[in-house]
Amino acid sequence: MNTAYNKAQVRDAVTSKLARYFGTTPEEASEEQVYKSVVLSVKDILTQKRTDFKLDTKKQRGKKIYYLCMEFLIGRSLRNNLRNLGIADVYGEALAEMGFSIDEIYSLEPDPGLGNGGLGRLAACFMDGLTTLDYPATGFSILYEYGLFKQKIIDGDQIELPDIWMPEGDVWLVPRKDKTFTVKFGGHVVETWENGHCDIKHEDCDVVQAVPYDMMISGADSKAVNILRLWKACDTTNFNMNLFSQGQYVKAMEEDTNAEIISKVLYPSDNHTEGKFLRLSQQYFLVSASLQSIIADHLTTYGSLANFSEKVAIHINDTHPALVIPELMRILIDTYSYGWDDAWKLVTSTVSYTNHTVMPEALETWNEDLFKLKLPRIYTIVNEINRRFCAELWTAYPGDWDRISRMSIIGYNQIRMANLSVVGSHTVNGVSKLHSEILKKTIFHDFYKHTPGKFTNVTNGIAHRRWLCYSNPQLSALIDECIGDSWHKQPERLADFEKFASDSAVLDKIDKIKRANKANFAIYTENRTGIKLDPDSVFDVQIKRMHEYKRQLLNALRIISLYVQLKENPDLDITPQTFIFGAKAAPGYYMAKNIIKLISFIAADIEKDPRVREKLRVVFMEDYNVSLAEILIPAADISEQISLAGKEASGTSCMKLMANGALTIGTLDGANVEIFEQVGDENIYIFGLTTEEVDDLWKRGYNATQYYMQSEKLRSAVDALDAGFNGRSFADIKQYLVNPQYSHGIADPYMCLADFESYCNTHDAMLRDYNDREKWNRMSLVNTAKAGIFASDRSIREYADNIWHLRSIK
Repeated sequence: MNTAYNKAQVRDAVTSKLARYFGTTPEEASEEQVYKSVVLSVKDILTQKRTDFKLDTKKQRGKKIYYLCMEFLIGRSLRNNLRNLGIADVYGEALAEMGFSIDEIYSLEPDPGLGNGGLGRLAACFMDGLTTLDYPATGFSILYEYGLFKQKIIDGDQIELPDIWMPEGDVWLVPRKDKTFTVKFGGHVVETWENGHCDIKHEDCDVVQAVPYDMMISGADSKAVNILRLWKACDTTNFNMNLFSQGQYVKAMEEDTNAEIISKVLYPSDNHTEGKFLRLSQQYFLVSASLQSIIADHLTTYGSLANFSEKVAIHINDTHPALVIPELMRILIDTYSYGWDDAWKLVTSTVSYTNHTVMPEALETWNEDLFKLKLPRIYTIVNEINRRFCAELWTAYPGDWDRISRMSIIGYNQIRMANLSVVGSHTVNGVSKLHSEILKKTIFHDFYKHTPGKFTNVTNGIAHRRWLCYSNPQLSALIDECIGDSWHKQPERLADFEKFASDSAVLDKIDKIKRANKANFAIYTENRTGIKLDPDSVFDVQIKRMHEYKRQLLNALRIISLYVQLKENPDLDITPQTFIFGAKAAPGYYMAKNIIKLISFIAADIEKDPRVREKLRVVFMEDYNVSLAEILIPAADISEQISLAGKEASGTSCMKLMANGALTIGTLDGANVEIFEQVGDENIYIFGLTTEEVDDLWKRGYNATQYYMQSEKLRSAVDALDAGFNGRSFADIKQYLVNPQYSHGIADPYMCLADFESYCNTHDAMLRDYNDREKWNRMSLVNTAKAGIFASDRSIREYADNIWHLRSIK
């Protein structure tokens, strides 16, 4: 506990905020008013720490990292900040004396709608690690008014509702209208030559104001407080007062509304031209505003761009911010009169890039005509980057048109953002050892052969304090009791916990803690859904973005198989199992939505059969988010990491579940490979084809029907899709699995049928071990003890040392 704050100080601070902002007293205040007053008092503490840290950074003239990402899935901030500052207990006691529960106050905070899945959660974990380790860092993203969407499941269908988080969530934001910049779209570019200098003017363009809102990010017992800067799009210059005065209100508001659309929603559907324009606008808006902010701050400190790459590192997390490369070129050339070669040298010594996918179809591209129309000046710069790069390639590989075509940034009327990211960055990293190797062998093979020193790996990591210390306080306290609390800031010290793997008293405590966490989640689920879960059943958890390659469908097929067996023989002796899913599907992704419907209808069908549901339950937790995960992950027994080998870049839910003692069933894919290396074969359940075997099977010709015909268990599960569940047939999913004509010439494109038998057999072995409680608890302890290497603190140190060349502020 931080002894610098006592209950009286907390009480005075909260009381003062209540009086100043709400004109009320603790006795008359609502919980919402108290929540906001508590947040405001915490912001005061963070602001002072932030001021001190900025002064130290300025004195030491330290290099800064600027981390750009389209999403930051930060979760609720109040508990995290109080725990990081070491004042959670004193705030809890002070509020209790004022008649309020700290847990109730925590629950009032909405999850900010600033992210969707692993990409955004990783960015949030990295900001936590950067701050805890006292690195000067700023994250940049967009202040989405409505986030992705609020998921509602109605009759099995995913319904997307607006995620209205701002009314309570914006209390953390600090408007910085003094740091506003303008971003230009459309129009045309005019070049004027005078005295050998080309003057560039952007005419007839749409001008949007980028207004920053800062969210302070705390670290655990750290000197640093860093900033997540979120840009809101506004148009205050084009309001037509004349039209408004004439009563043409809609027309008068139109331009203002068009500008503000940019920061309305995260990842708008792009299956139509307007959606593509909006996504491209969002990406350019983010990078242009952020770069203007970065350069302005640098010039304020140093007065010159001569040392820019020595003092600034810019990291693009996936390809969404890739336009930072041509935009930085534009600013240097058009505004600061740099020559091309000097500008390019500065850009390529400043920018680094993390790739997050090995799936060619997921690599972002833009239609060249659309790009040229929306960003004319950026288009000319990308064209020139490409021309010069292709000329370089022609020198290196004369006559090899195929290679040059593959590596070109522009090809077949498409602008390839991944190629742009590689060409314009000094370092490119994958996010797991396997992923980084696959990148070099497949999608970036030509680039790797051309510039092998550019490629490296940094395995993802999680904010272990949030996901273990704060989300699982009982297990955290047990670890503290055994090895002390140094692991909170030195996660590698978790390894010392393995010394207790044969201590029966510790193993018994682990068992009781897991049972308590399961009971807690069961209460939460009943309150939320009305479904009463059995905490003595196995909690089998799959929490991921809904996508075919993540193979929630494989999990569903095994559940169907169990269901078929239990309907045939309700007295079948099996271990009671509860399958818990959490996932959102992209609004335009039909197959993903259909799998959600299948899982929901299986669950509804089982609920109708009292005998079956004693042994088998399925729950789809709608609107999965960080706050739900913080309750569910500590309760999980089994962690489903079952993507087709070679498809998952890394994954981070596997790390969170592992740290909380869940045992992994998974393929040798993504970070599973490194978990396997850490815990050993005896503490993880690996099944299915390897990456090499998948590739070989595709080459030989994958025949899904062959697997379907060879296995009676598989066939009965697949055939059950015809009759369906809860009155609805899923024959279309059966056809997807067995009929090549149904799914673009490839039946079962993610090989669920090929891995089904291995998956079921491995699950059977897992359940046998689960019933040996001492063995299972020992394995659980080992997984927790080996999780230290997957902390984001380790990832950040590797980035700082090997890519950004960054030092912490002492």
